[in-house]
Amino acid sequence: MSELFDDDPRDTPPPERPGRRSRALVITGVVLVFAFFGLSTFAGLYTDRLWYKAGGYGEVFSTLFWTKTGLFLVFGALMAIVVGANIYLAYRLRPIFRPHSPEQTGLDRYRDAVTPIRTWLLVGISLVLGAFAGTSSVGEWRDYLLWRNGVPFHAKDAYFHKDIGFYVFDLPWLHYLVDFTLAVAVVALLAAAIVHYLYGGIRLQTSHDRLSGAAQAQLSVLLGVFVLAKAADYWLDRYDLVNQSGGLITGMTYTDDHAVLPAKNILMGIAVICAVLFFLNVWRRTWLLPSVGLALLALSAVLLGLIWPGIVQQFQVKPSEADKEAPYISKNIQATRAAYDVSDVEETNYTSNSSVSTGQLAQLDGQTSSTPLVDPQLVRETFQQNQQPRTYYSVAPVLDVDRYDIGGVDRALVLGVRELDQSRINAGDQNWSNLHTVYTHGNGVVAAYANQRPENNKAEATSIQWAEGLPTADEPQAQHALGDFENRIYFGEQSPDYSIVGKAPGGADVELDLANTDSGAENAKDDTTTYDGTGGVPIGGFFNQLMYAVKFGEPNFLLSERVNQNSQILYNRNPRDRVEKFAPWLTIDSDPYPAVVDGRVEWILDGYTTTDRYPGAEKDSFKDMTDDSLQDNAGIRTLPTDEINYMRNAVKATVDAYDGTVTLYAWDETDPILQAWRSAFPGTVKDKSEIPPDLLQHLRYPEDLFKVQRFQYARYHVTDAGDFYQGNNRWSVPEDPNTNGHLQPPYRLFVDQPVDGGGERSTFSLTSVFTPYNKSNLAAFVSVDSDATDPSTYGRMRALVLPDSRTDGPGLIANKFSSNSDVRAALLPFQSGDAPPIFGNLLTLPVADGLIYVEPVYAVRAGSTSGYPSLQFVLASYGGEVGIGPTLHQALADVLGVDGTVTPPDGGNGNGNGNGNGNGNGNSSLSAQIRTKLAAAEGAFEAADRALRAGDPVEYARQVQIGRDLVADAASLAAQQKK
Repeated sequence: MSELFDDDPRDTPPPERPGRRSRALVITGVVLVFAFFGLSTFAGLYTDRLWYKAGGYGEVFSTLFWTKTGLFLVFGALMAIVVGANIYLAYRLRPIFRPHSPEQTGLDRYRDAVTPIRTWLLVGISLVLGAFAGTSSVGEWRDYLLWRNGVPFHAKDAYFHKDIGFYVFDLPWLHYLVDFTLAVAVVALLAAAIVHYLYGGIRLQTSHDRLSGAAQAQLSVLLGVFVLAKAADYWLDRYDLVNQSGGLITGMTYTDDHAVLPAKNILMGIAVICAVLFFLNVWRRTWLLPSVGLALLALSAVLLGLIWPGIVQQFQVKPSEADKEAPYISKNIQATRAAYDVSDVEETNYTSNSSVSTGQLAQLDGQTSSTPLVDPQLVRETFQQNQQPRTYYSVAPVLDVDRYDIGGVDRALVLGVRELDQSRINAGDQNWSNLHTVYTHGNGVVAAYANQRPENNKAEATSIQWAEGLPTADEPQAQHALGDFENRIYFGEQSPDYSIVGKAPGGADVELDLANTDSGAENAKDDTTTYDGTGGVPIGGFFNQLMYAVKFGEPNFLLSERVNQNSQILYNRNPRDRVEKFAPWLTIDSDPYPAVVDGRVEWILDGYTTTDRYPGAEKDSFKDMTDDSLQDNAGIRTLPTDEINYMRNAVKATVDAYDGTVTLYAWDETDPILQAWRSAFPGTVKDKSEIPPDLLQHLRYPEDLFKVQRFQYARYHVTDAGDFYQGNNRWSVPEDPNTNGHLQPPYRLFVDQPVDGGGERSTFSLTSVFTPYNKSNLAAFVSVDSDATDPSTYGRMRALVLPDSRTDGPGLIANKFSSNSDVRAALLPFQSGDAPPIFGNLLTLPVADGLIYVEPVYAVRAGSTSGYPSLQFVLASYGGEVGIGPTLHQALADVLGVDGTVTPPDGGNGNGNGNGNGNGNGNSSLSAQIRTKLAAAEGAFEAADRALRAGDPVEYARQVQIGRDLVADAASLAAQQKK
């Protein structure tokens, strides 16, 4: 190779060039630019390493860094070596004598320009191309790690009978290797051809011997490698047929099986023969046979790859498409139902025989007592108006729903974390010191009972009933239903970009905090505190301060006295971003939700394993499948596109709101993709058995997974290939009647579900409805059990199918509500204001003999200065009738045409059930009165139990006596009924 670095005696020495000083300045400038980018890159890597290590996931950083570095070096070196070697060989094998010709004379000046720097060109071109190749390979780290750590699915595809793991773990990486080989062959071929042409090995203007023997041999080998790699590409393309998207289904179709697949096999054989001809051309020195082979390959690719499949589709398939495609549709249905885990949905025919009867109020009132009337999307201003002691505190635009055991009753709560919103700080106070060392965190959790009932759950209210938060005018004592917990919120969805915490030894606290709130929100005063958690990166040393000054472009890291030897920096504080960085192989649910767990506020997130390579399963856009009126942004971030055809809730993750600790728990431990990632990142995901019991109480079925499943189930509940092809009985998720262009979101409700052994149990569920495709009546009600504490039922999906088309869907019900004369009359006083009435979430609830629709209405009364909407009315529809009232109880009474006055069972003190007899006029049936008495008695006995736990024996005895009297009254009524 030394010949490459020697002067060629045939070349004319280049003339000396002036401007050495200018060149030195240019070189200096280039060096400074590279030094700046190098320092920035080093600072980014160094601070990332500190951050991962501080979070307890240093091994994740190491695995990612060395995997990406290894891929960059290996594939970059392969490209550089192969291209550089071919350039060197082309130069070394150049002709000794170049015949004089106009072509060669024209090339002399290019050779003169290249000769002095040919060594630099060789090294530079090789390094640049290697850098491009290495950079491209870095993005393949997921495919590489899955290939290295893949495990079998123990299930095979329906066509090639290979384990599904081959398609998910092996095939993507094999495709990359073949594509890389093709790219290297093409680049090396072009580089060698250019060098041969420049130095006379290729002479285009001669009539014969246009290529020297050396050039012909080298180019023949490179062409043979390229065509051989193309043969491998055809071989792999056969397996892609089970995943390709089509107009009818995703996966293999009749045309693919009978035209495209045979064509791939034939093209693969032709490509192998063509490669052999190119390799033989090294010795035969004739381009006739290789050229014929290459032309045959190109012609076959057009005829067999494009024209023949079109002929088969047009003349064989289309005339009898339903029959031809039936076997392939059946396989697609089976694969899709398995990939999205909807194979075991329990379908039950459900006939809505709801009819209005005056004796139904007590029964319906009991069945709907847990209905969530507080719309998480509409009460943000209400929360902030009542629970925002300072303007710079804020809650999320859409609040979260969770459940808590309060007073022995499972209650649904609407929750929001009171976070810091720095944009609301006075503009004059928004300096670096305040933004990054003073205003550092939020304070506390705000929660309201979702069903508008107070803590005793017995009397319905007309205003929000707070469960946790600051004292209000209506509730002068601070509410603490969630118990004592660390209320400082340093990690949340609205947390600042970064904060520097930790005071100097002997220094004063500087972080603004909220304290002394129990005496009333209006008297809450500011206090100061200092973060003493371990969730930050120590920056007490000069070097760490310098690195972060470079990272954030902020000199105050080095200049400010607020940065001291005890300082930590908190950043990457959004719970979703935090989990995605520690587990970059997960797709994170778009809605983290807070929960109070063991005295800490924890953000709970669902992590999914997804792929678009599950053979035969329908592939769709994740964004389209999860779109609804509450969706801000899709969770998909781990695939080149947002299309998937497999999804599992593999991981439950928590982020501590105070110290940012991220904990990952395996949830679906049987998922092969999760098993592969746990092998790639050992120790990052804890076993499911390690989930604390208190945390388990708040785990629930994830919304994004349910939305994907309902999207697919709307079509794939049909299992007959003929019906599927014809579109018979196809469903769709209805549009949200209050938000045009978006689907109706699923809602969390307590639903009465049948249990093994008989009977029913109220289960915390995620629910949705279906309508027939392009129609407005109701087709089905679907729910999934969300109680994670019961593994026997968690995730069980049930569908109540309405075989007839007489039941109105959400859109029709919304029209009935808005056109009802009583509703319009009740809302008329609110229409004249600047803020018209806002219709909340339209809920569908199955009851014993039908379906009830419930919708809250929020409004600001004309002339009101409250500034935020409050719940004014509840609309209800049952048995074809519409009712309205300030509470759900009264709305149901209006539907039934009875008096809905609530009469406490103890004569008015409100300590009993609070539902009354349901009519107030004595005209209800004896059965309804008996049920009402017994329900009131149950409430009295529950009140007695609470009094006993509170150490109040007098109240206990009184409530027991009330309960006994009510039972006696019920028994007397039962005796009358028998007569």
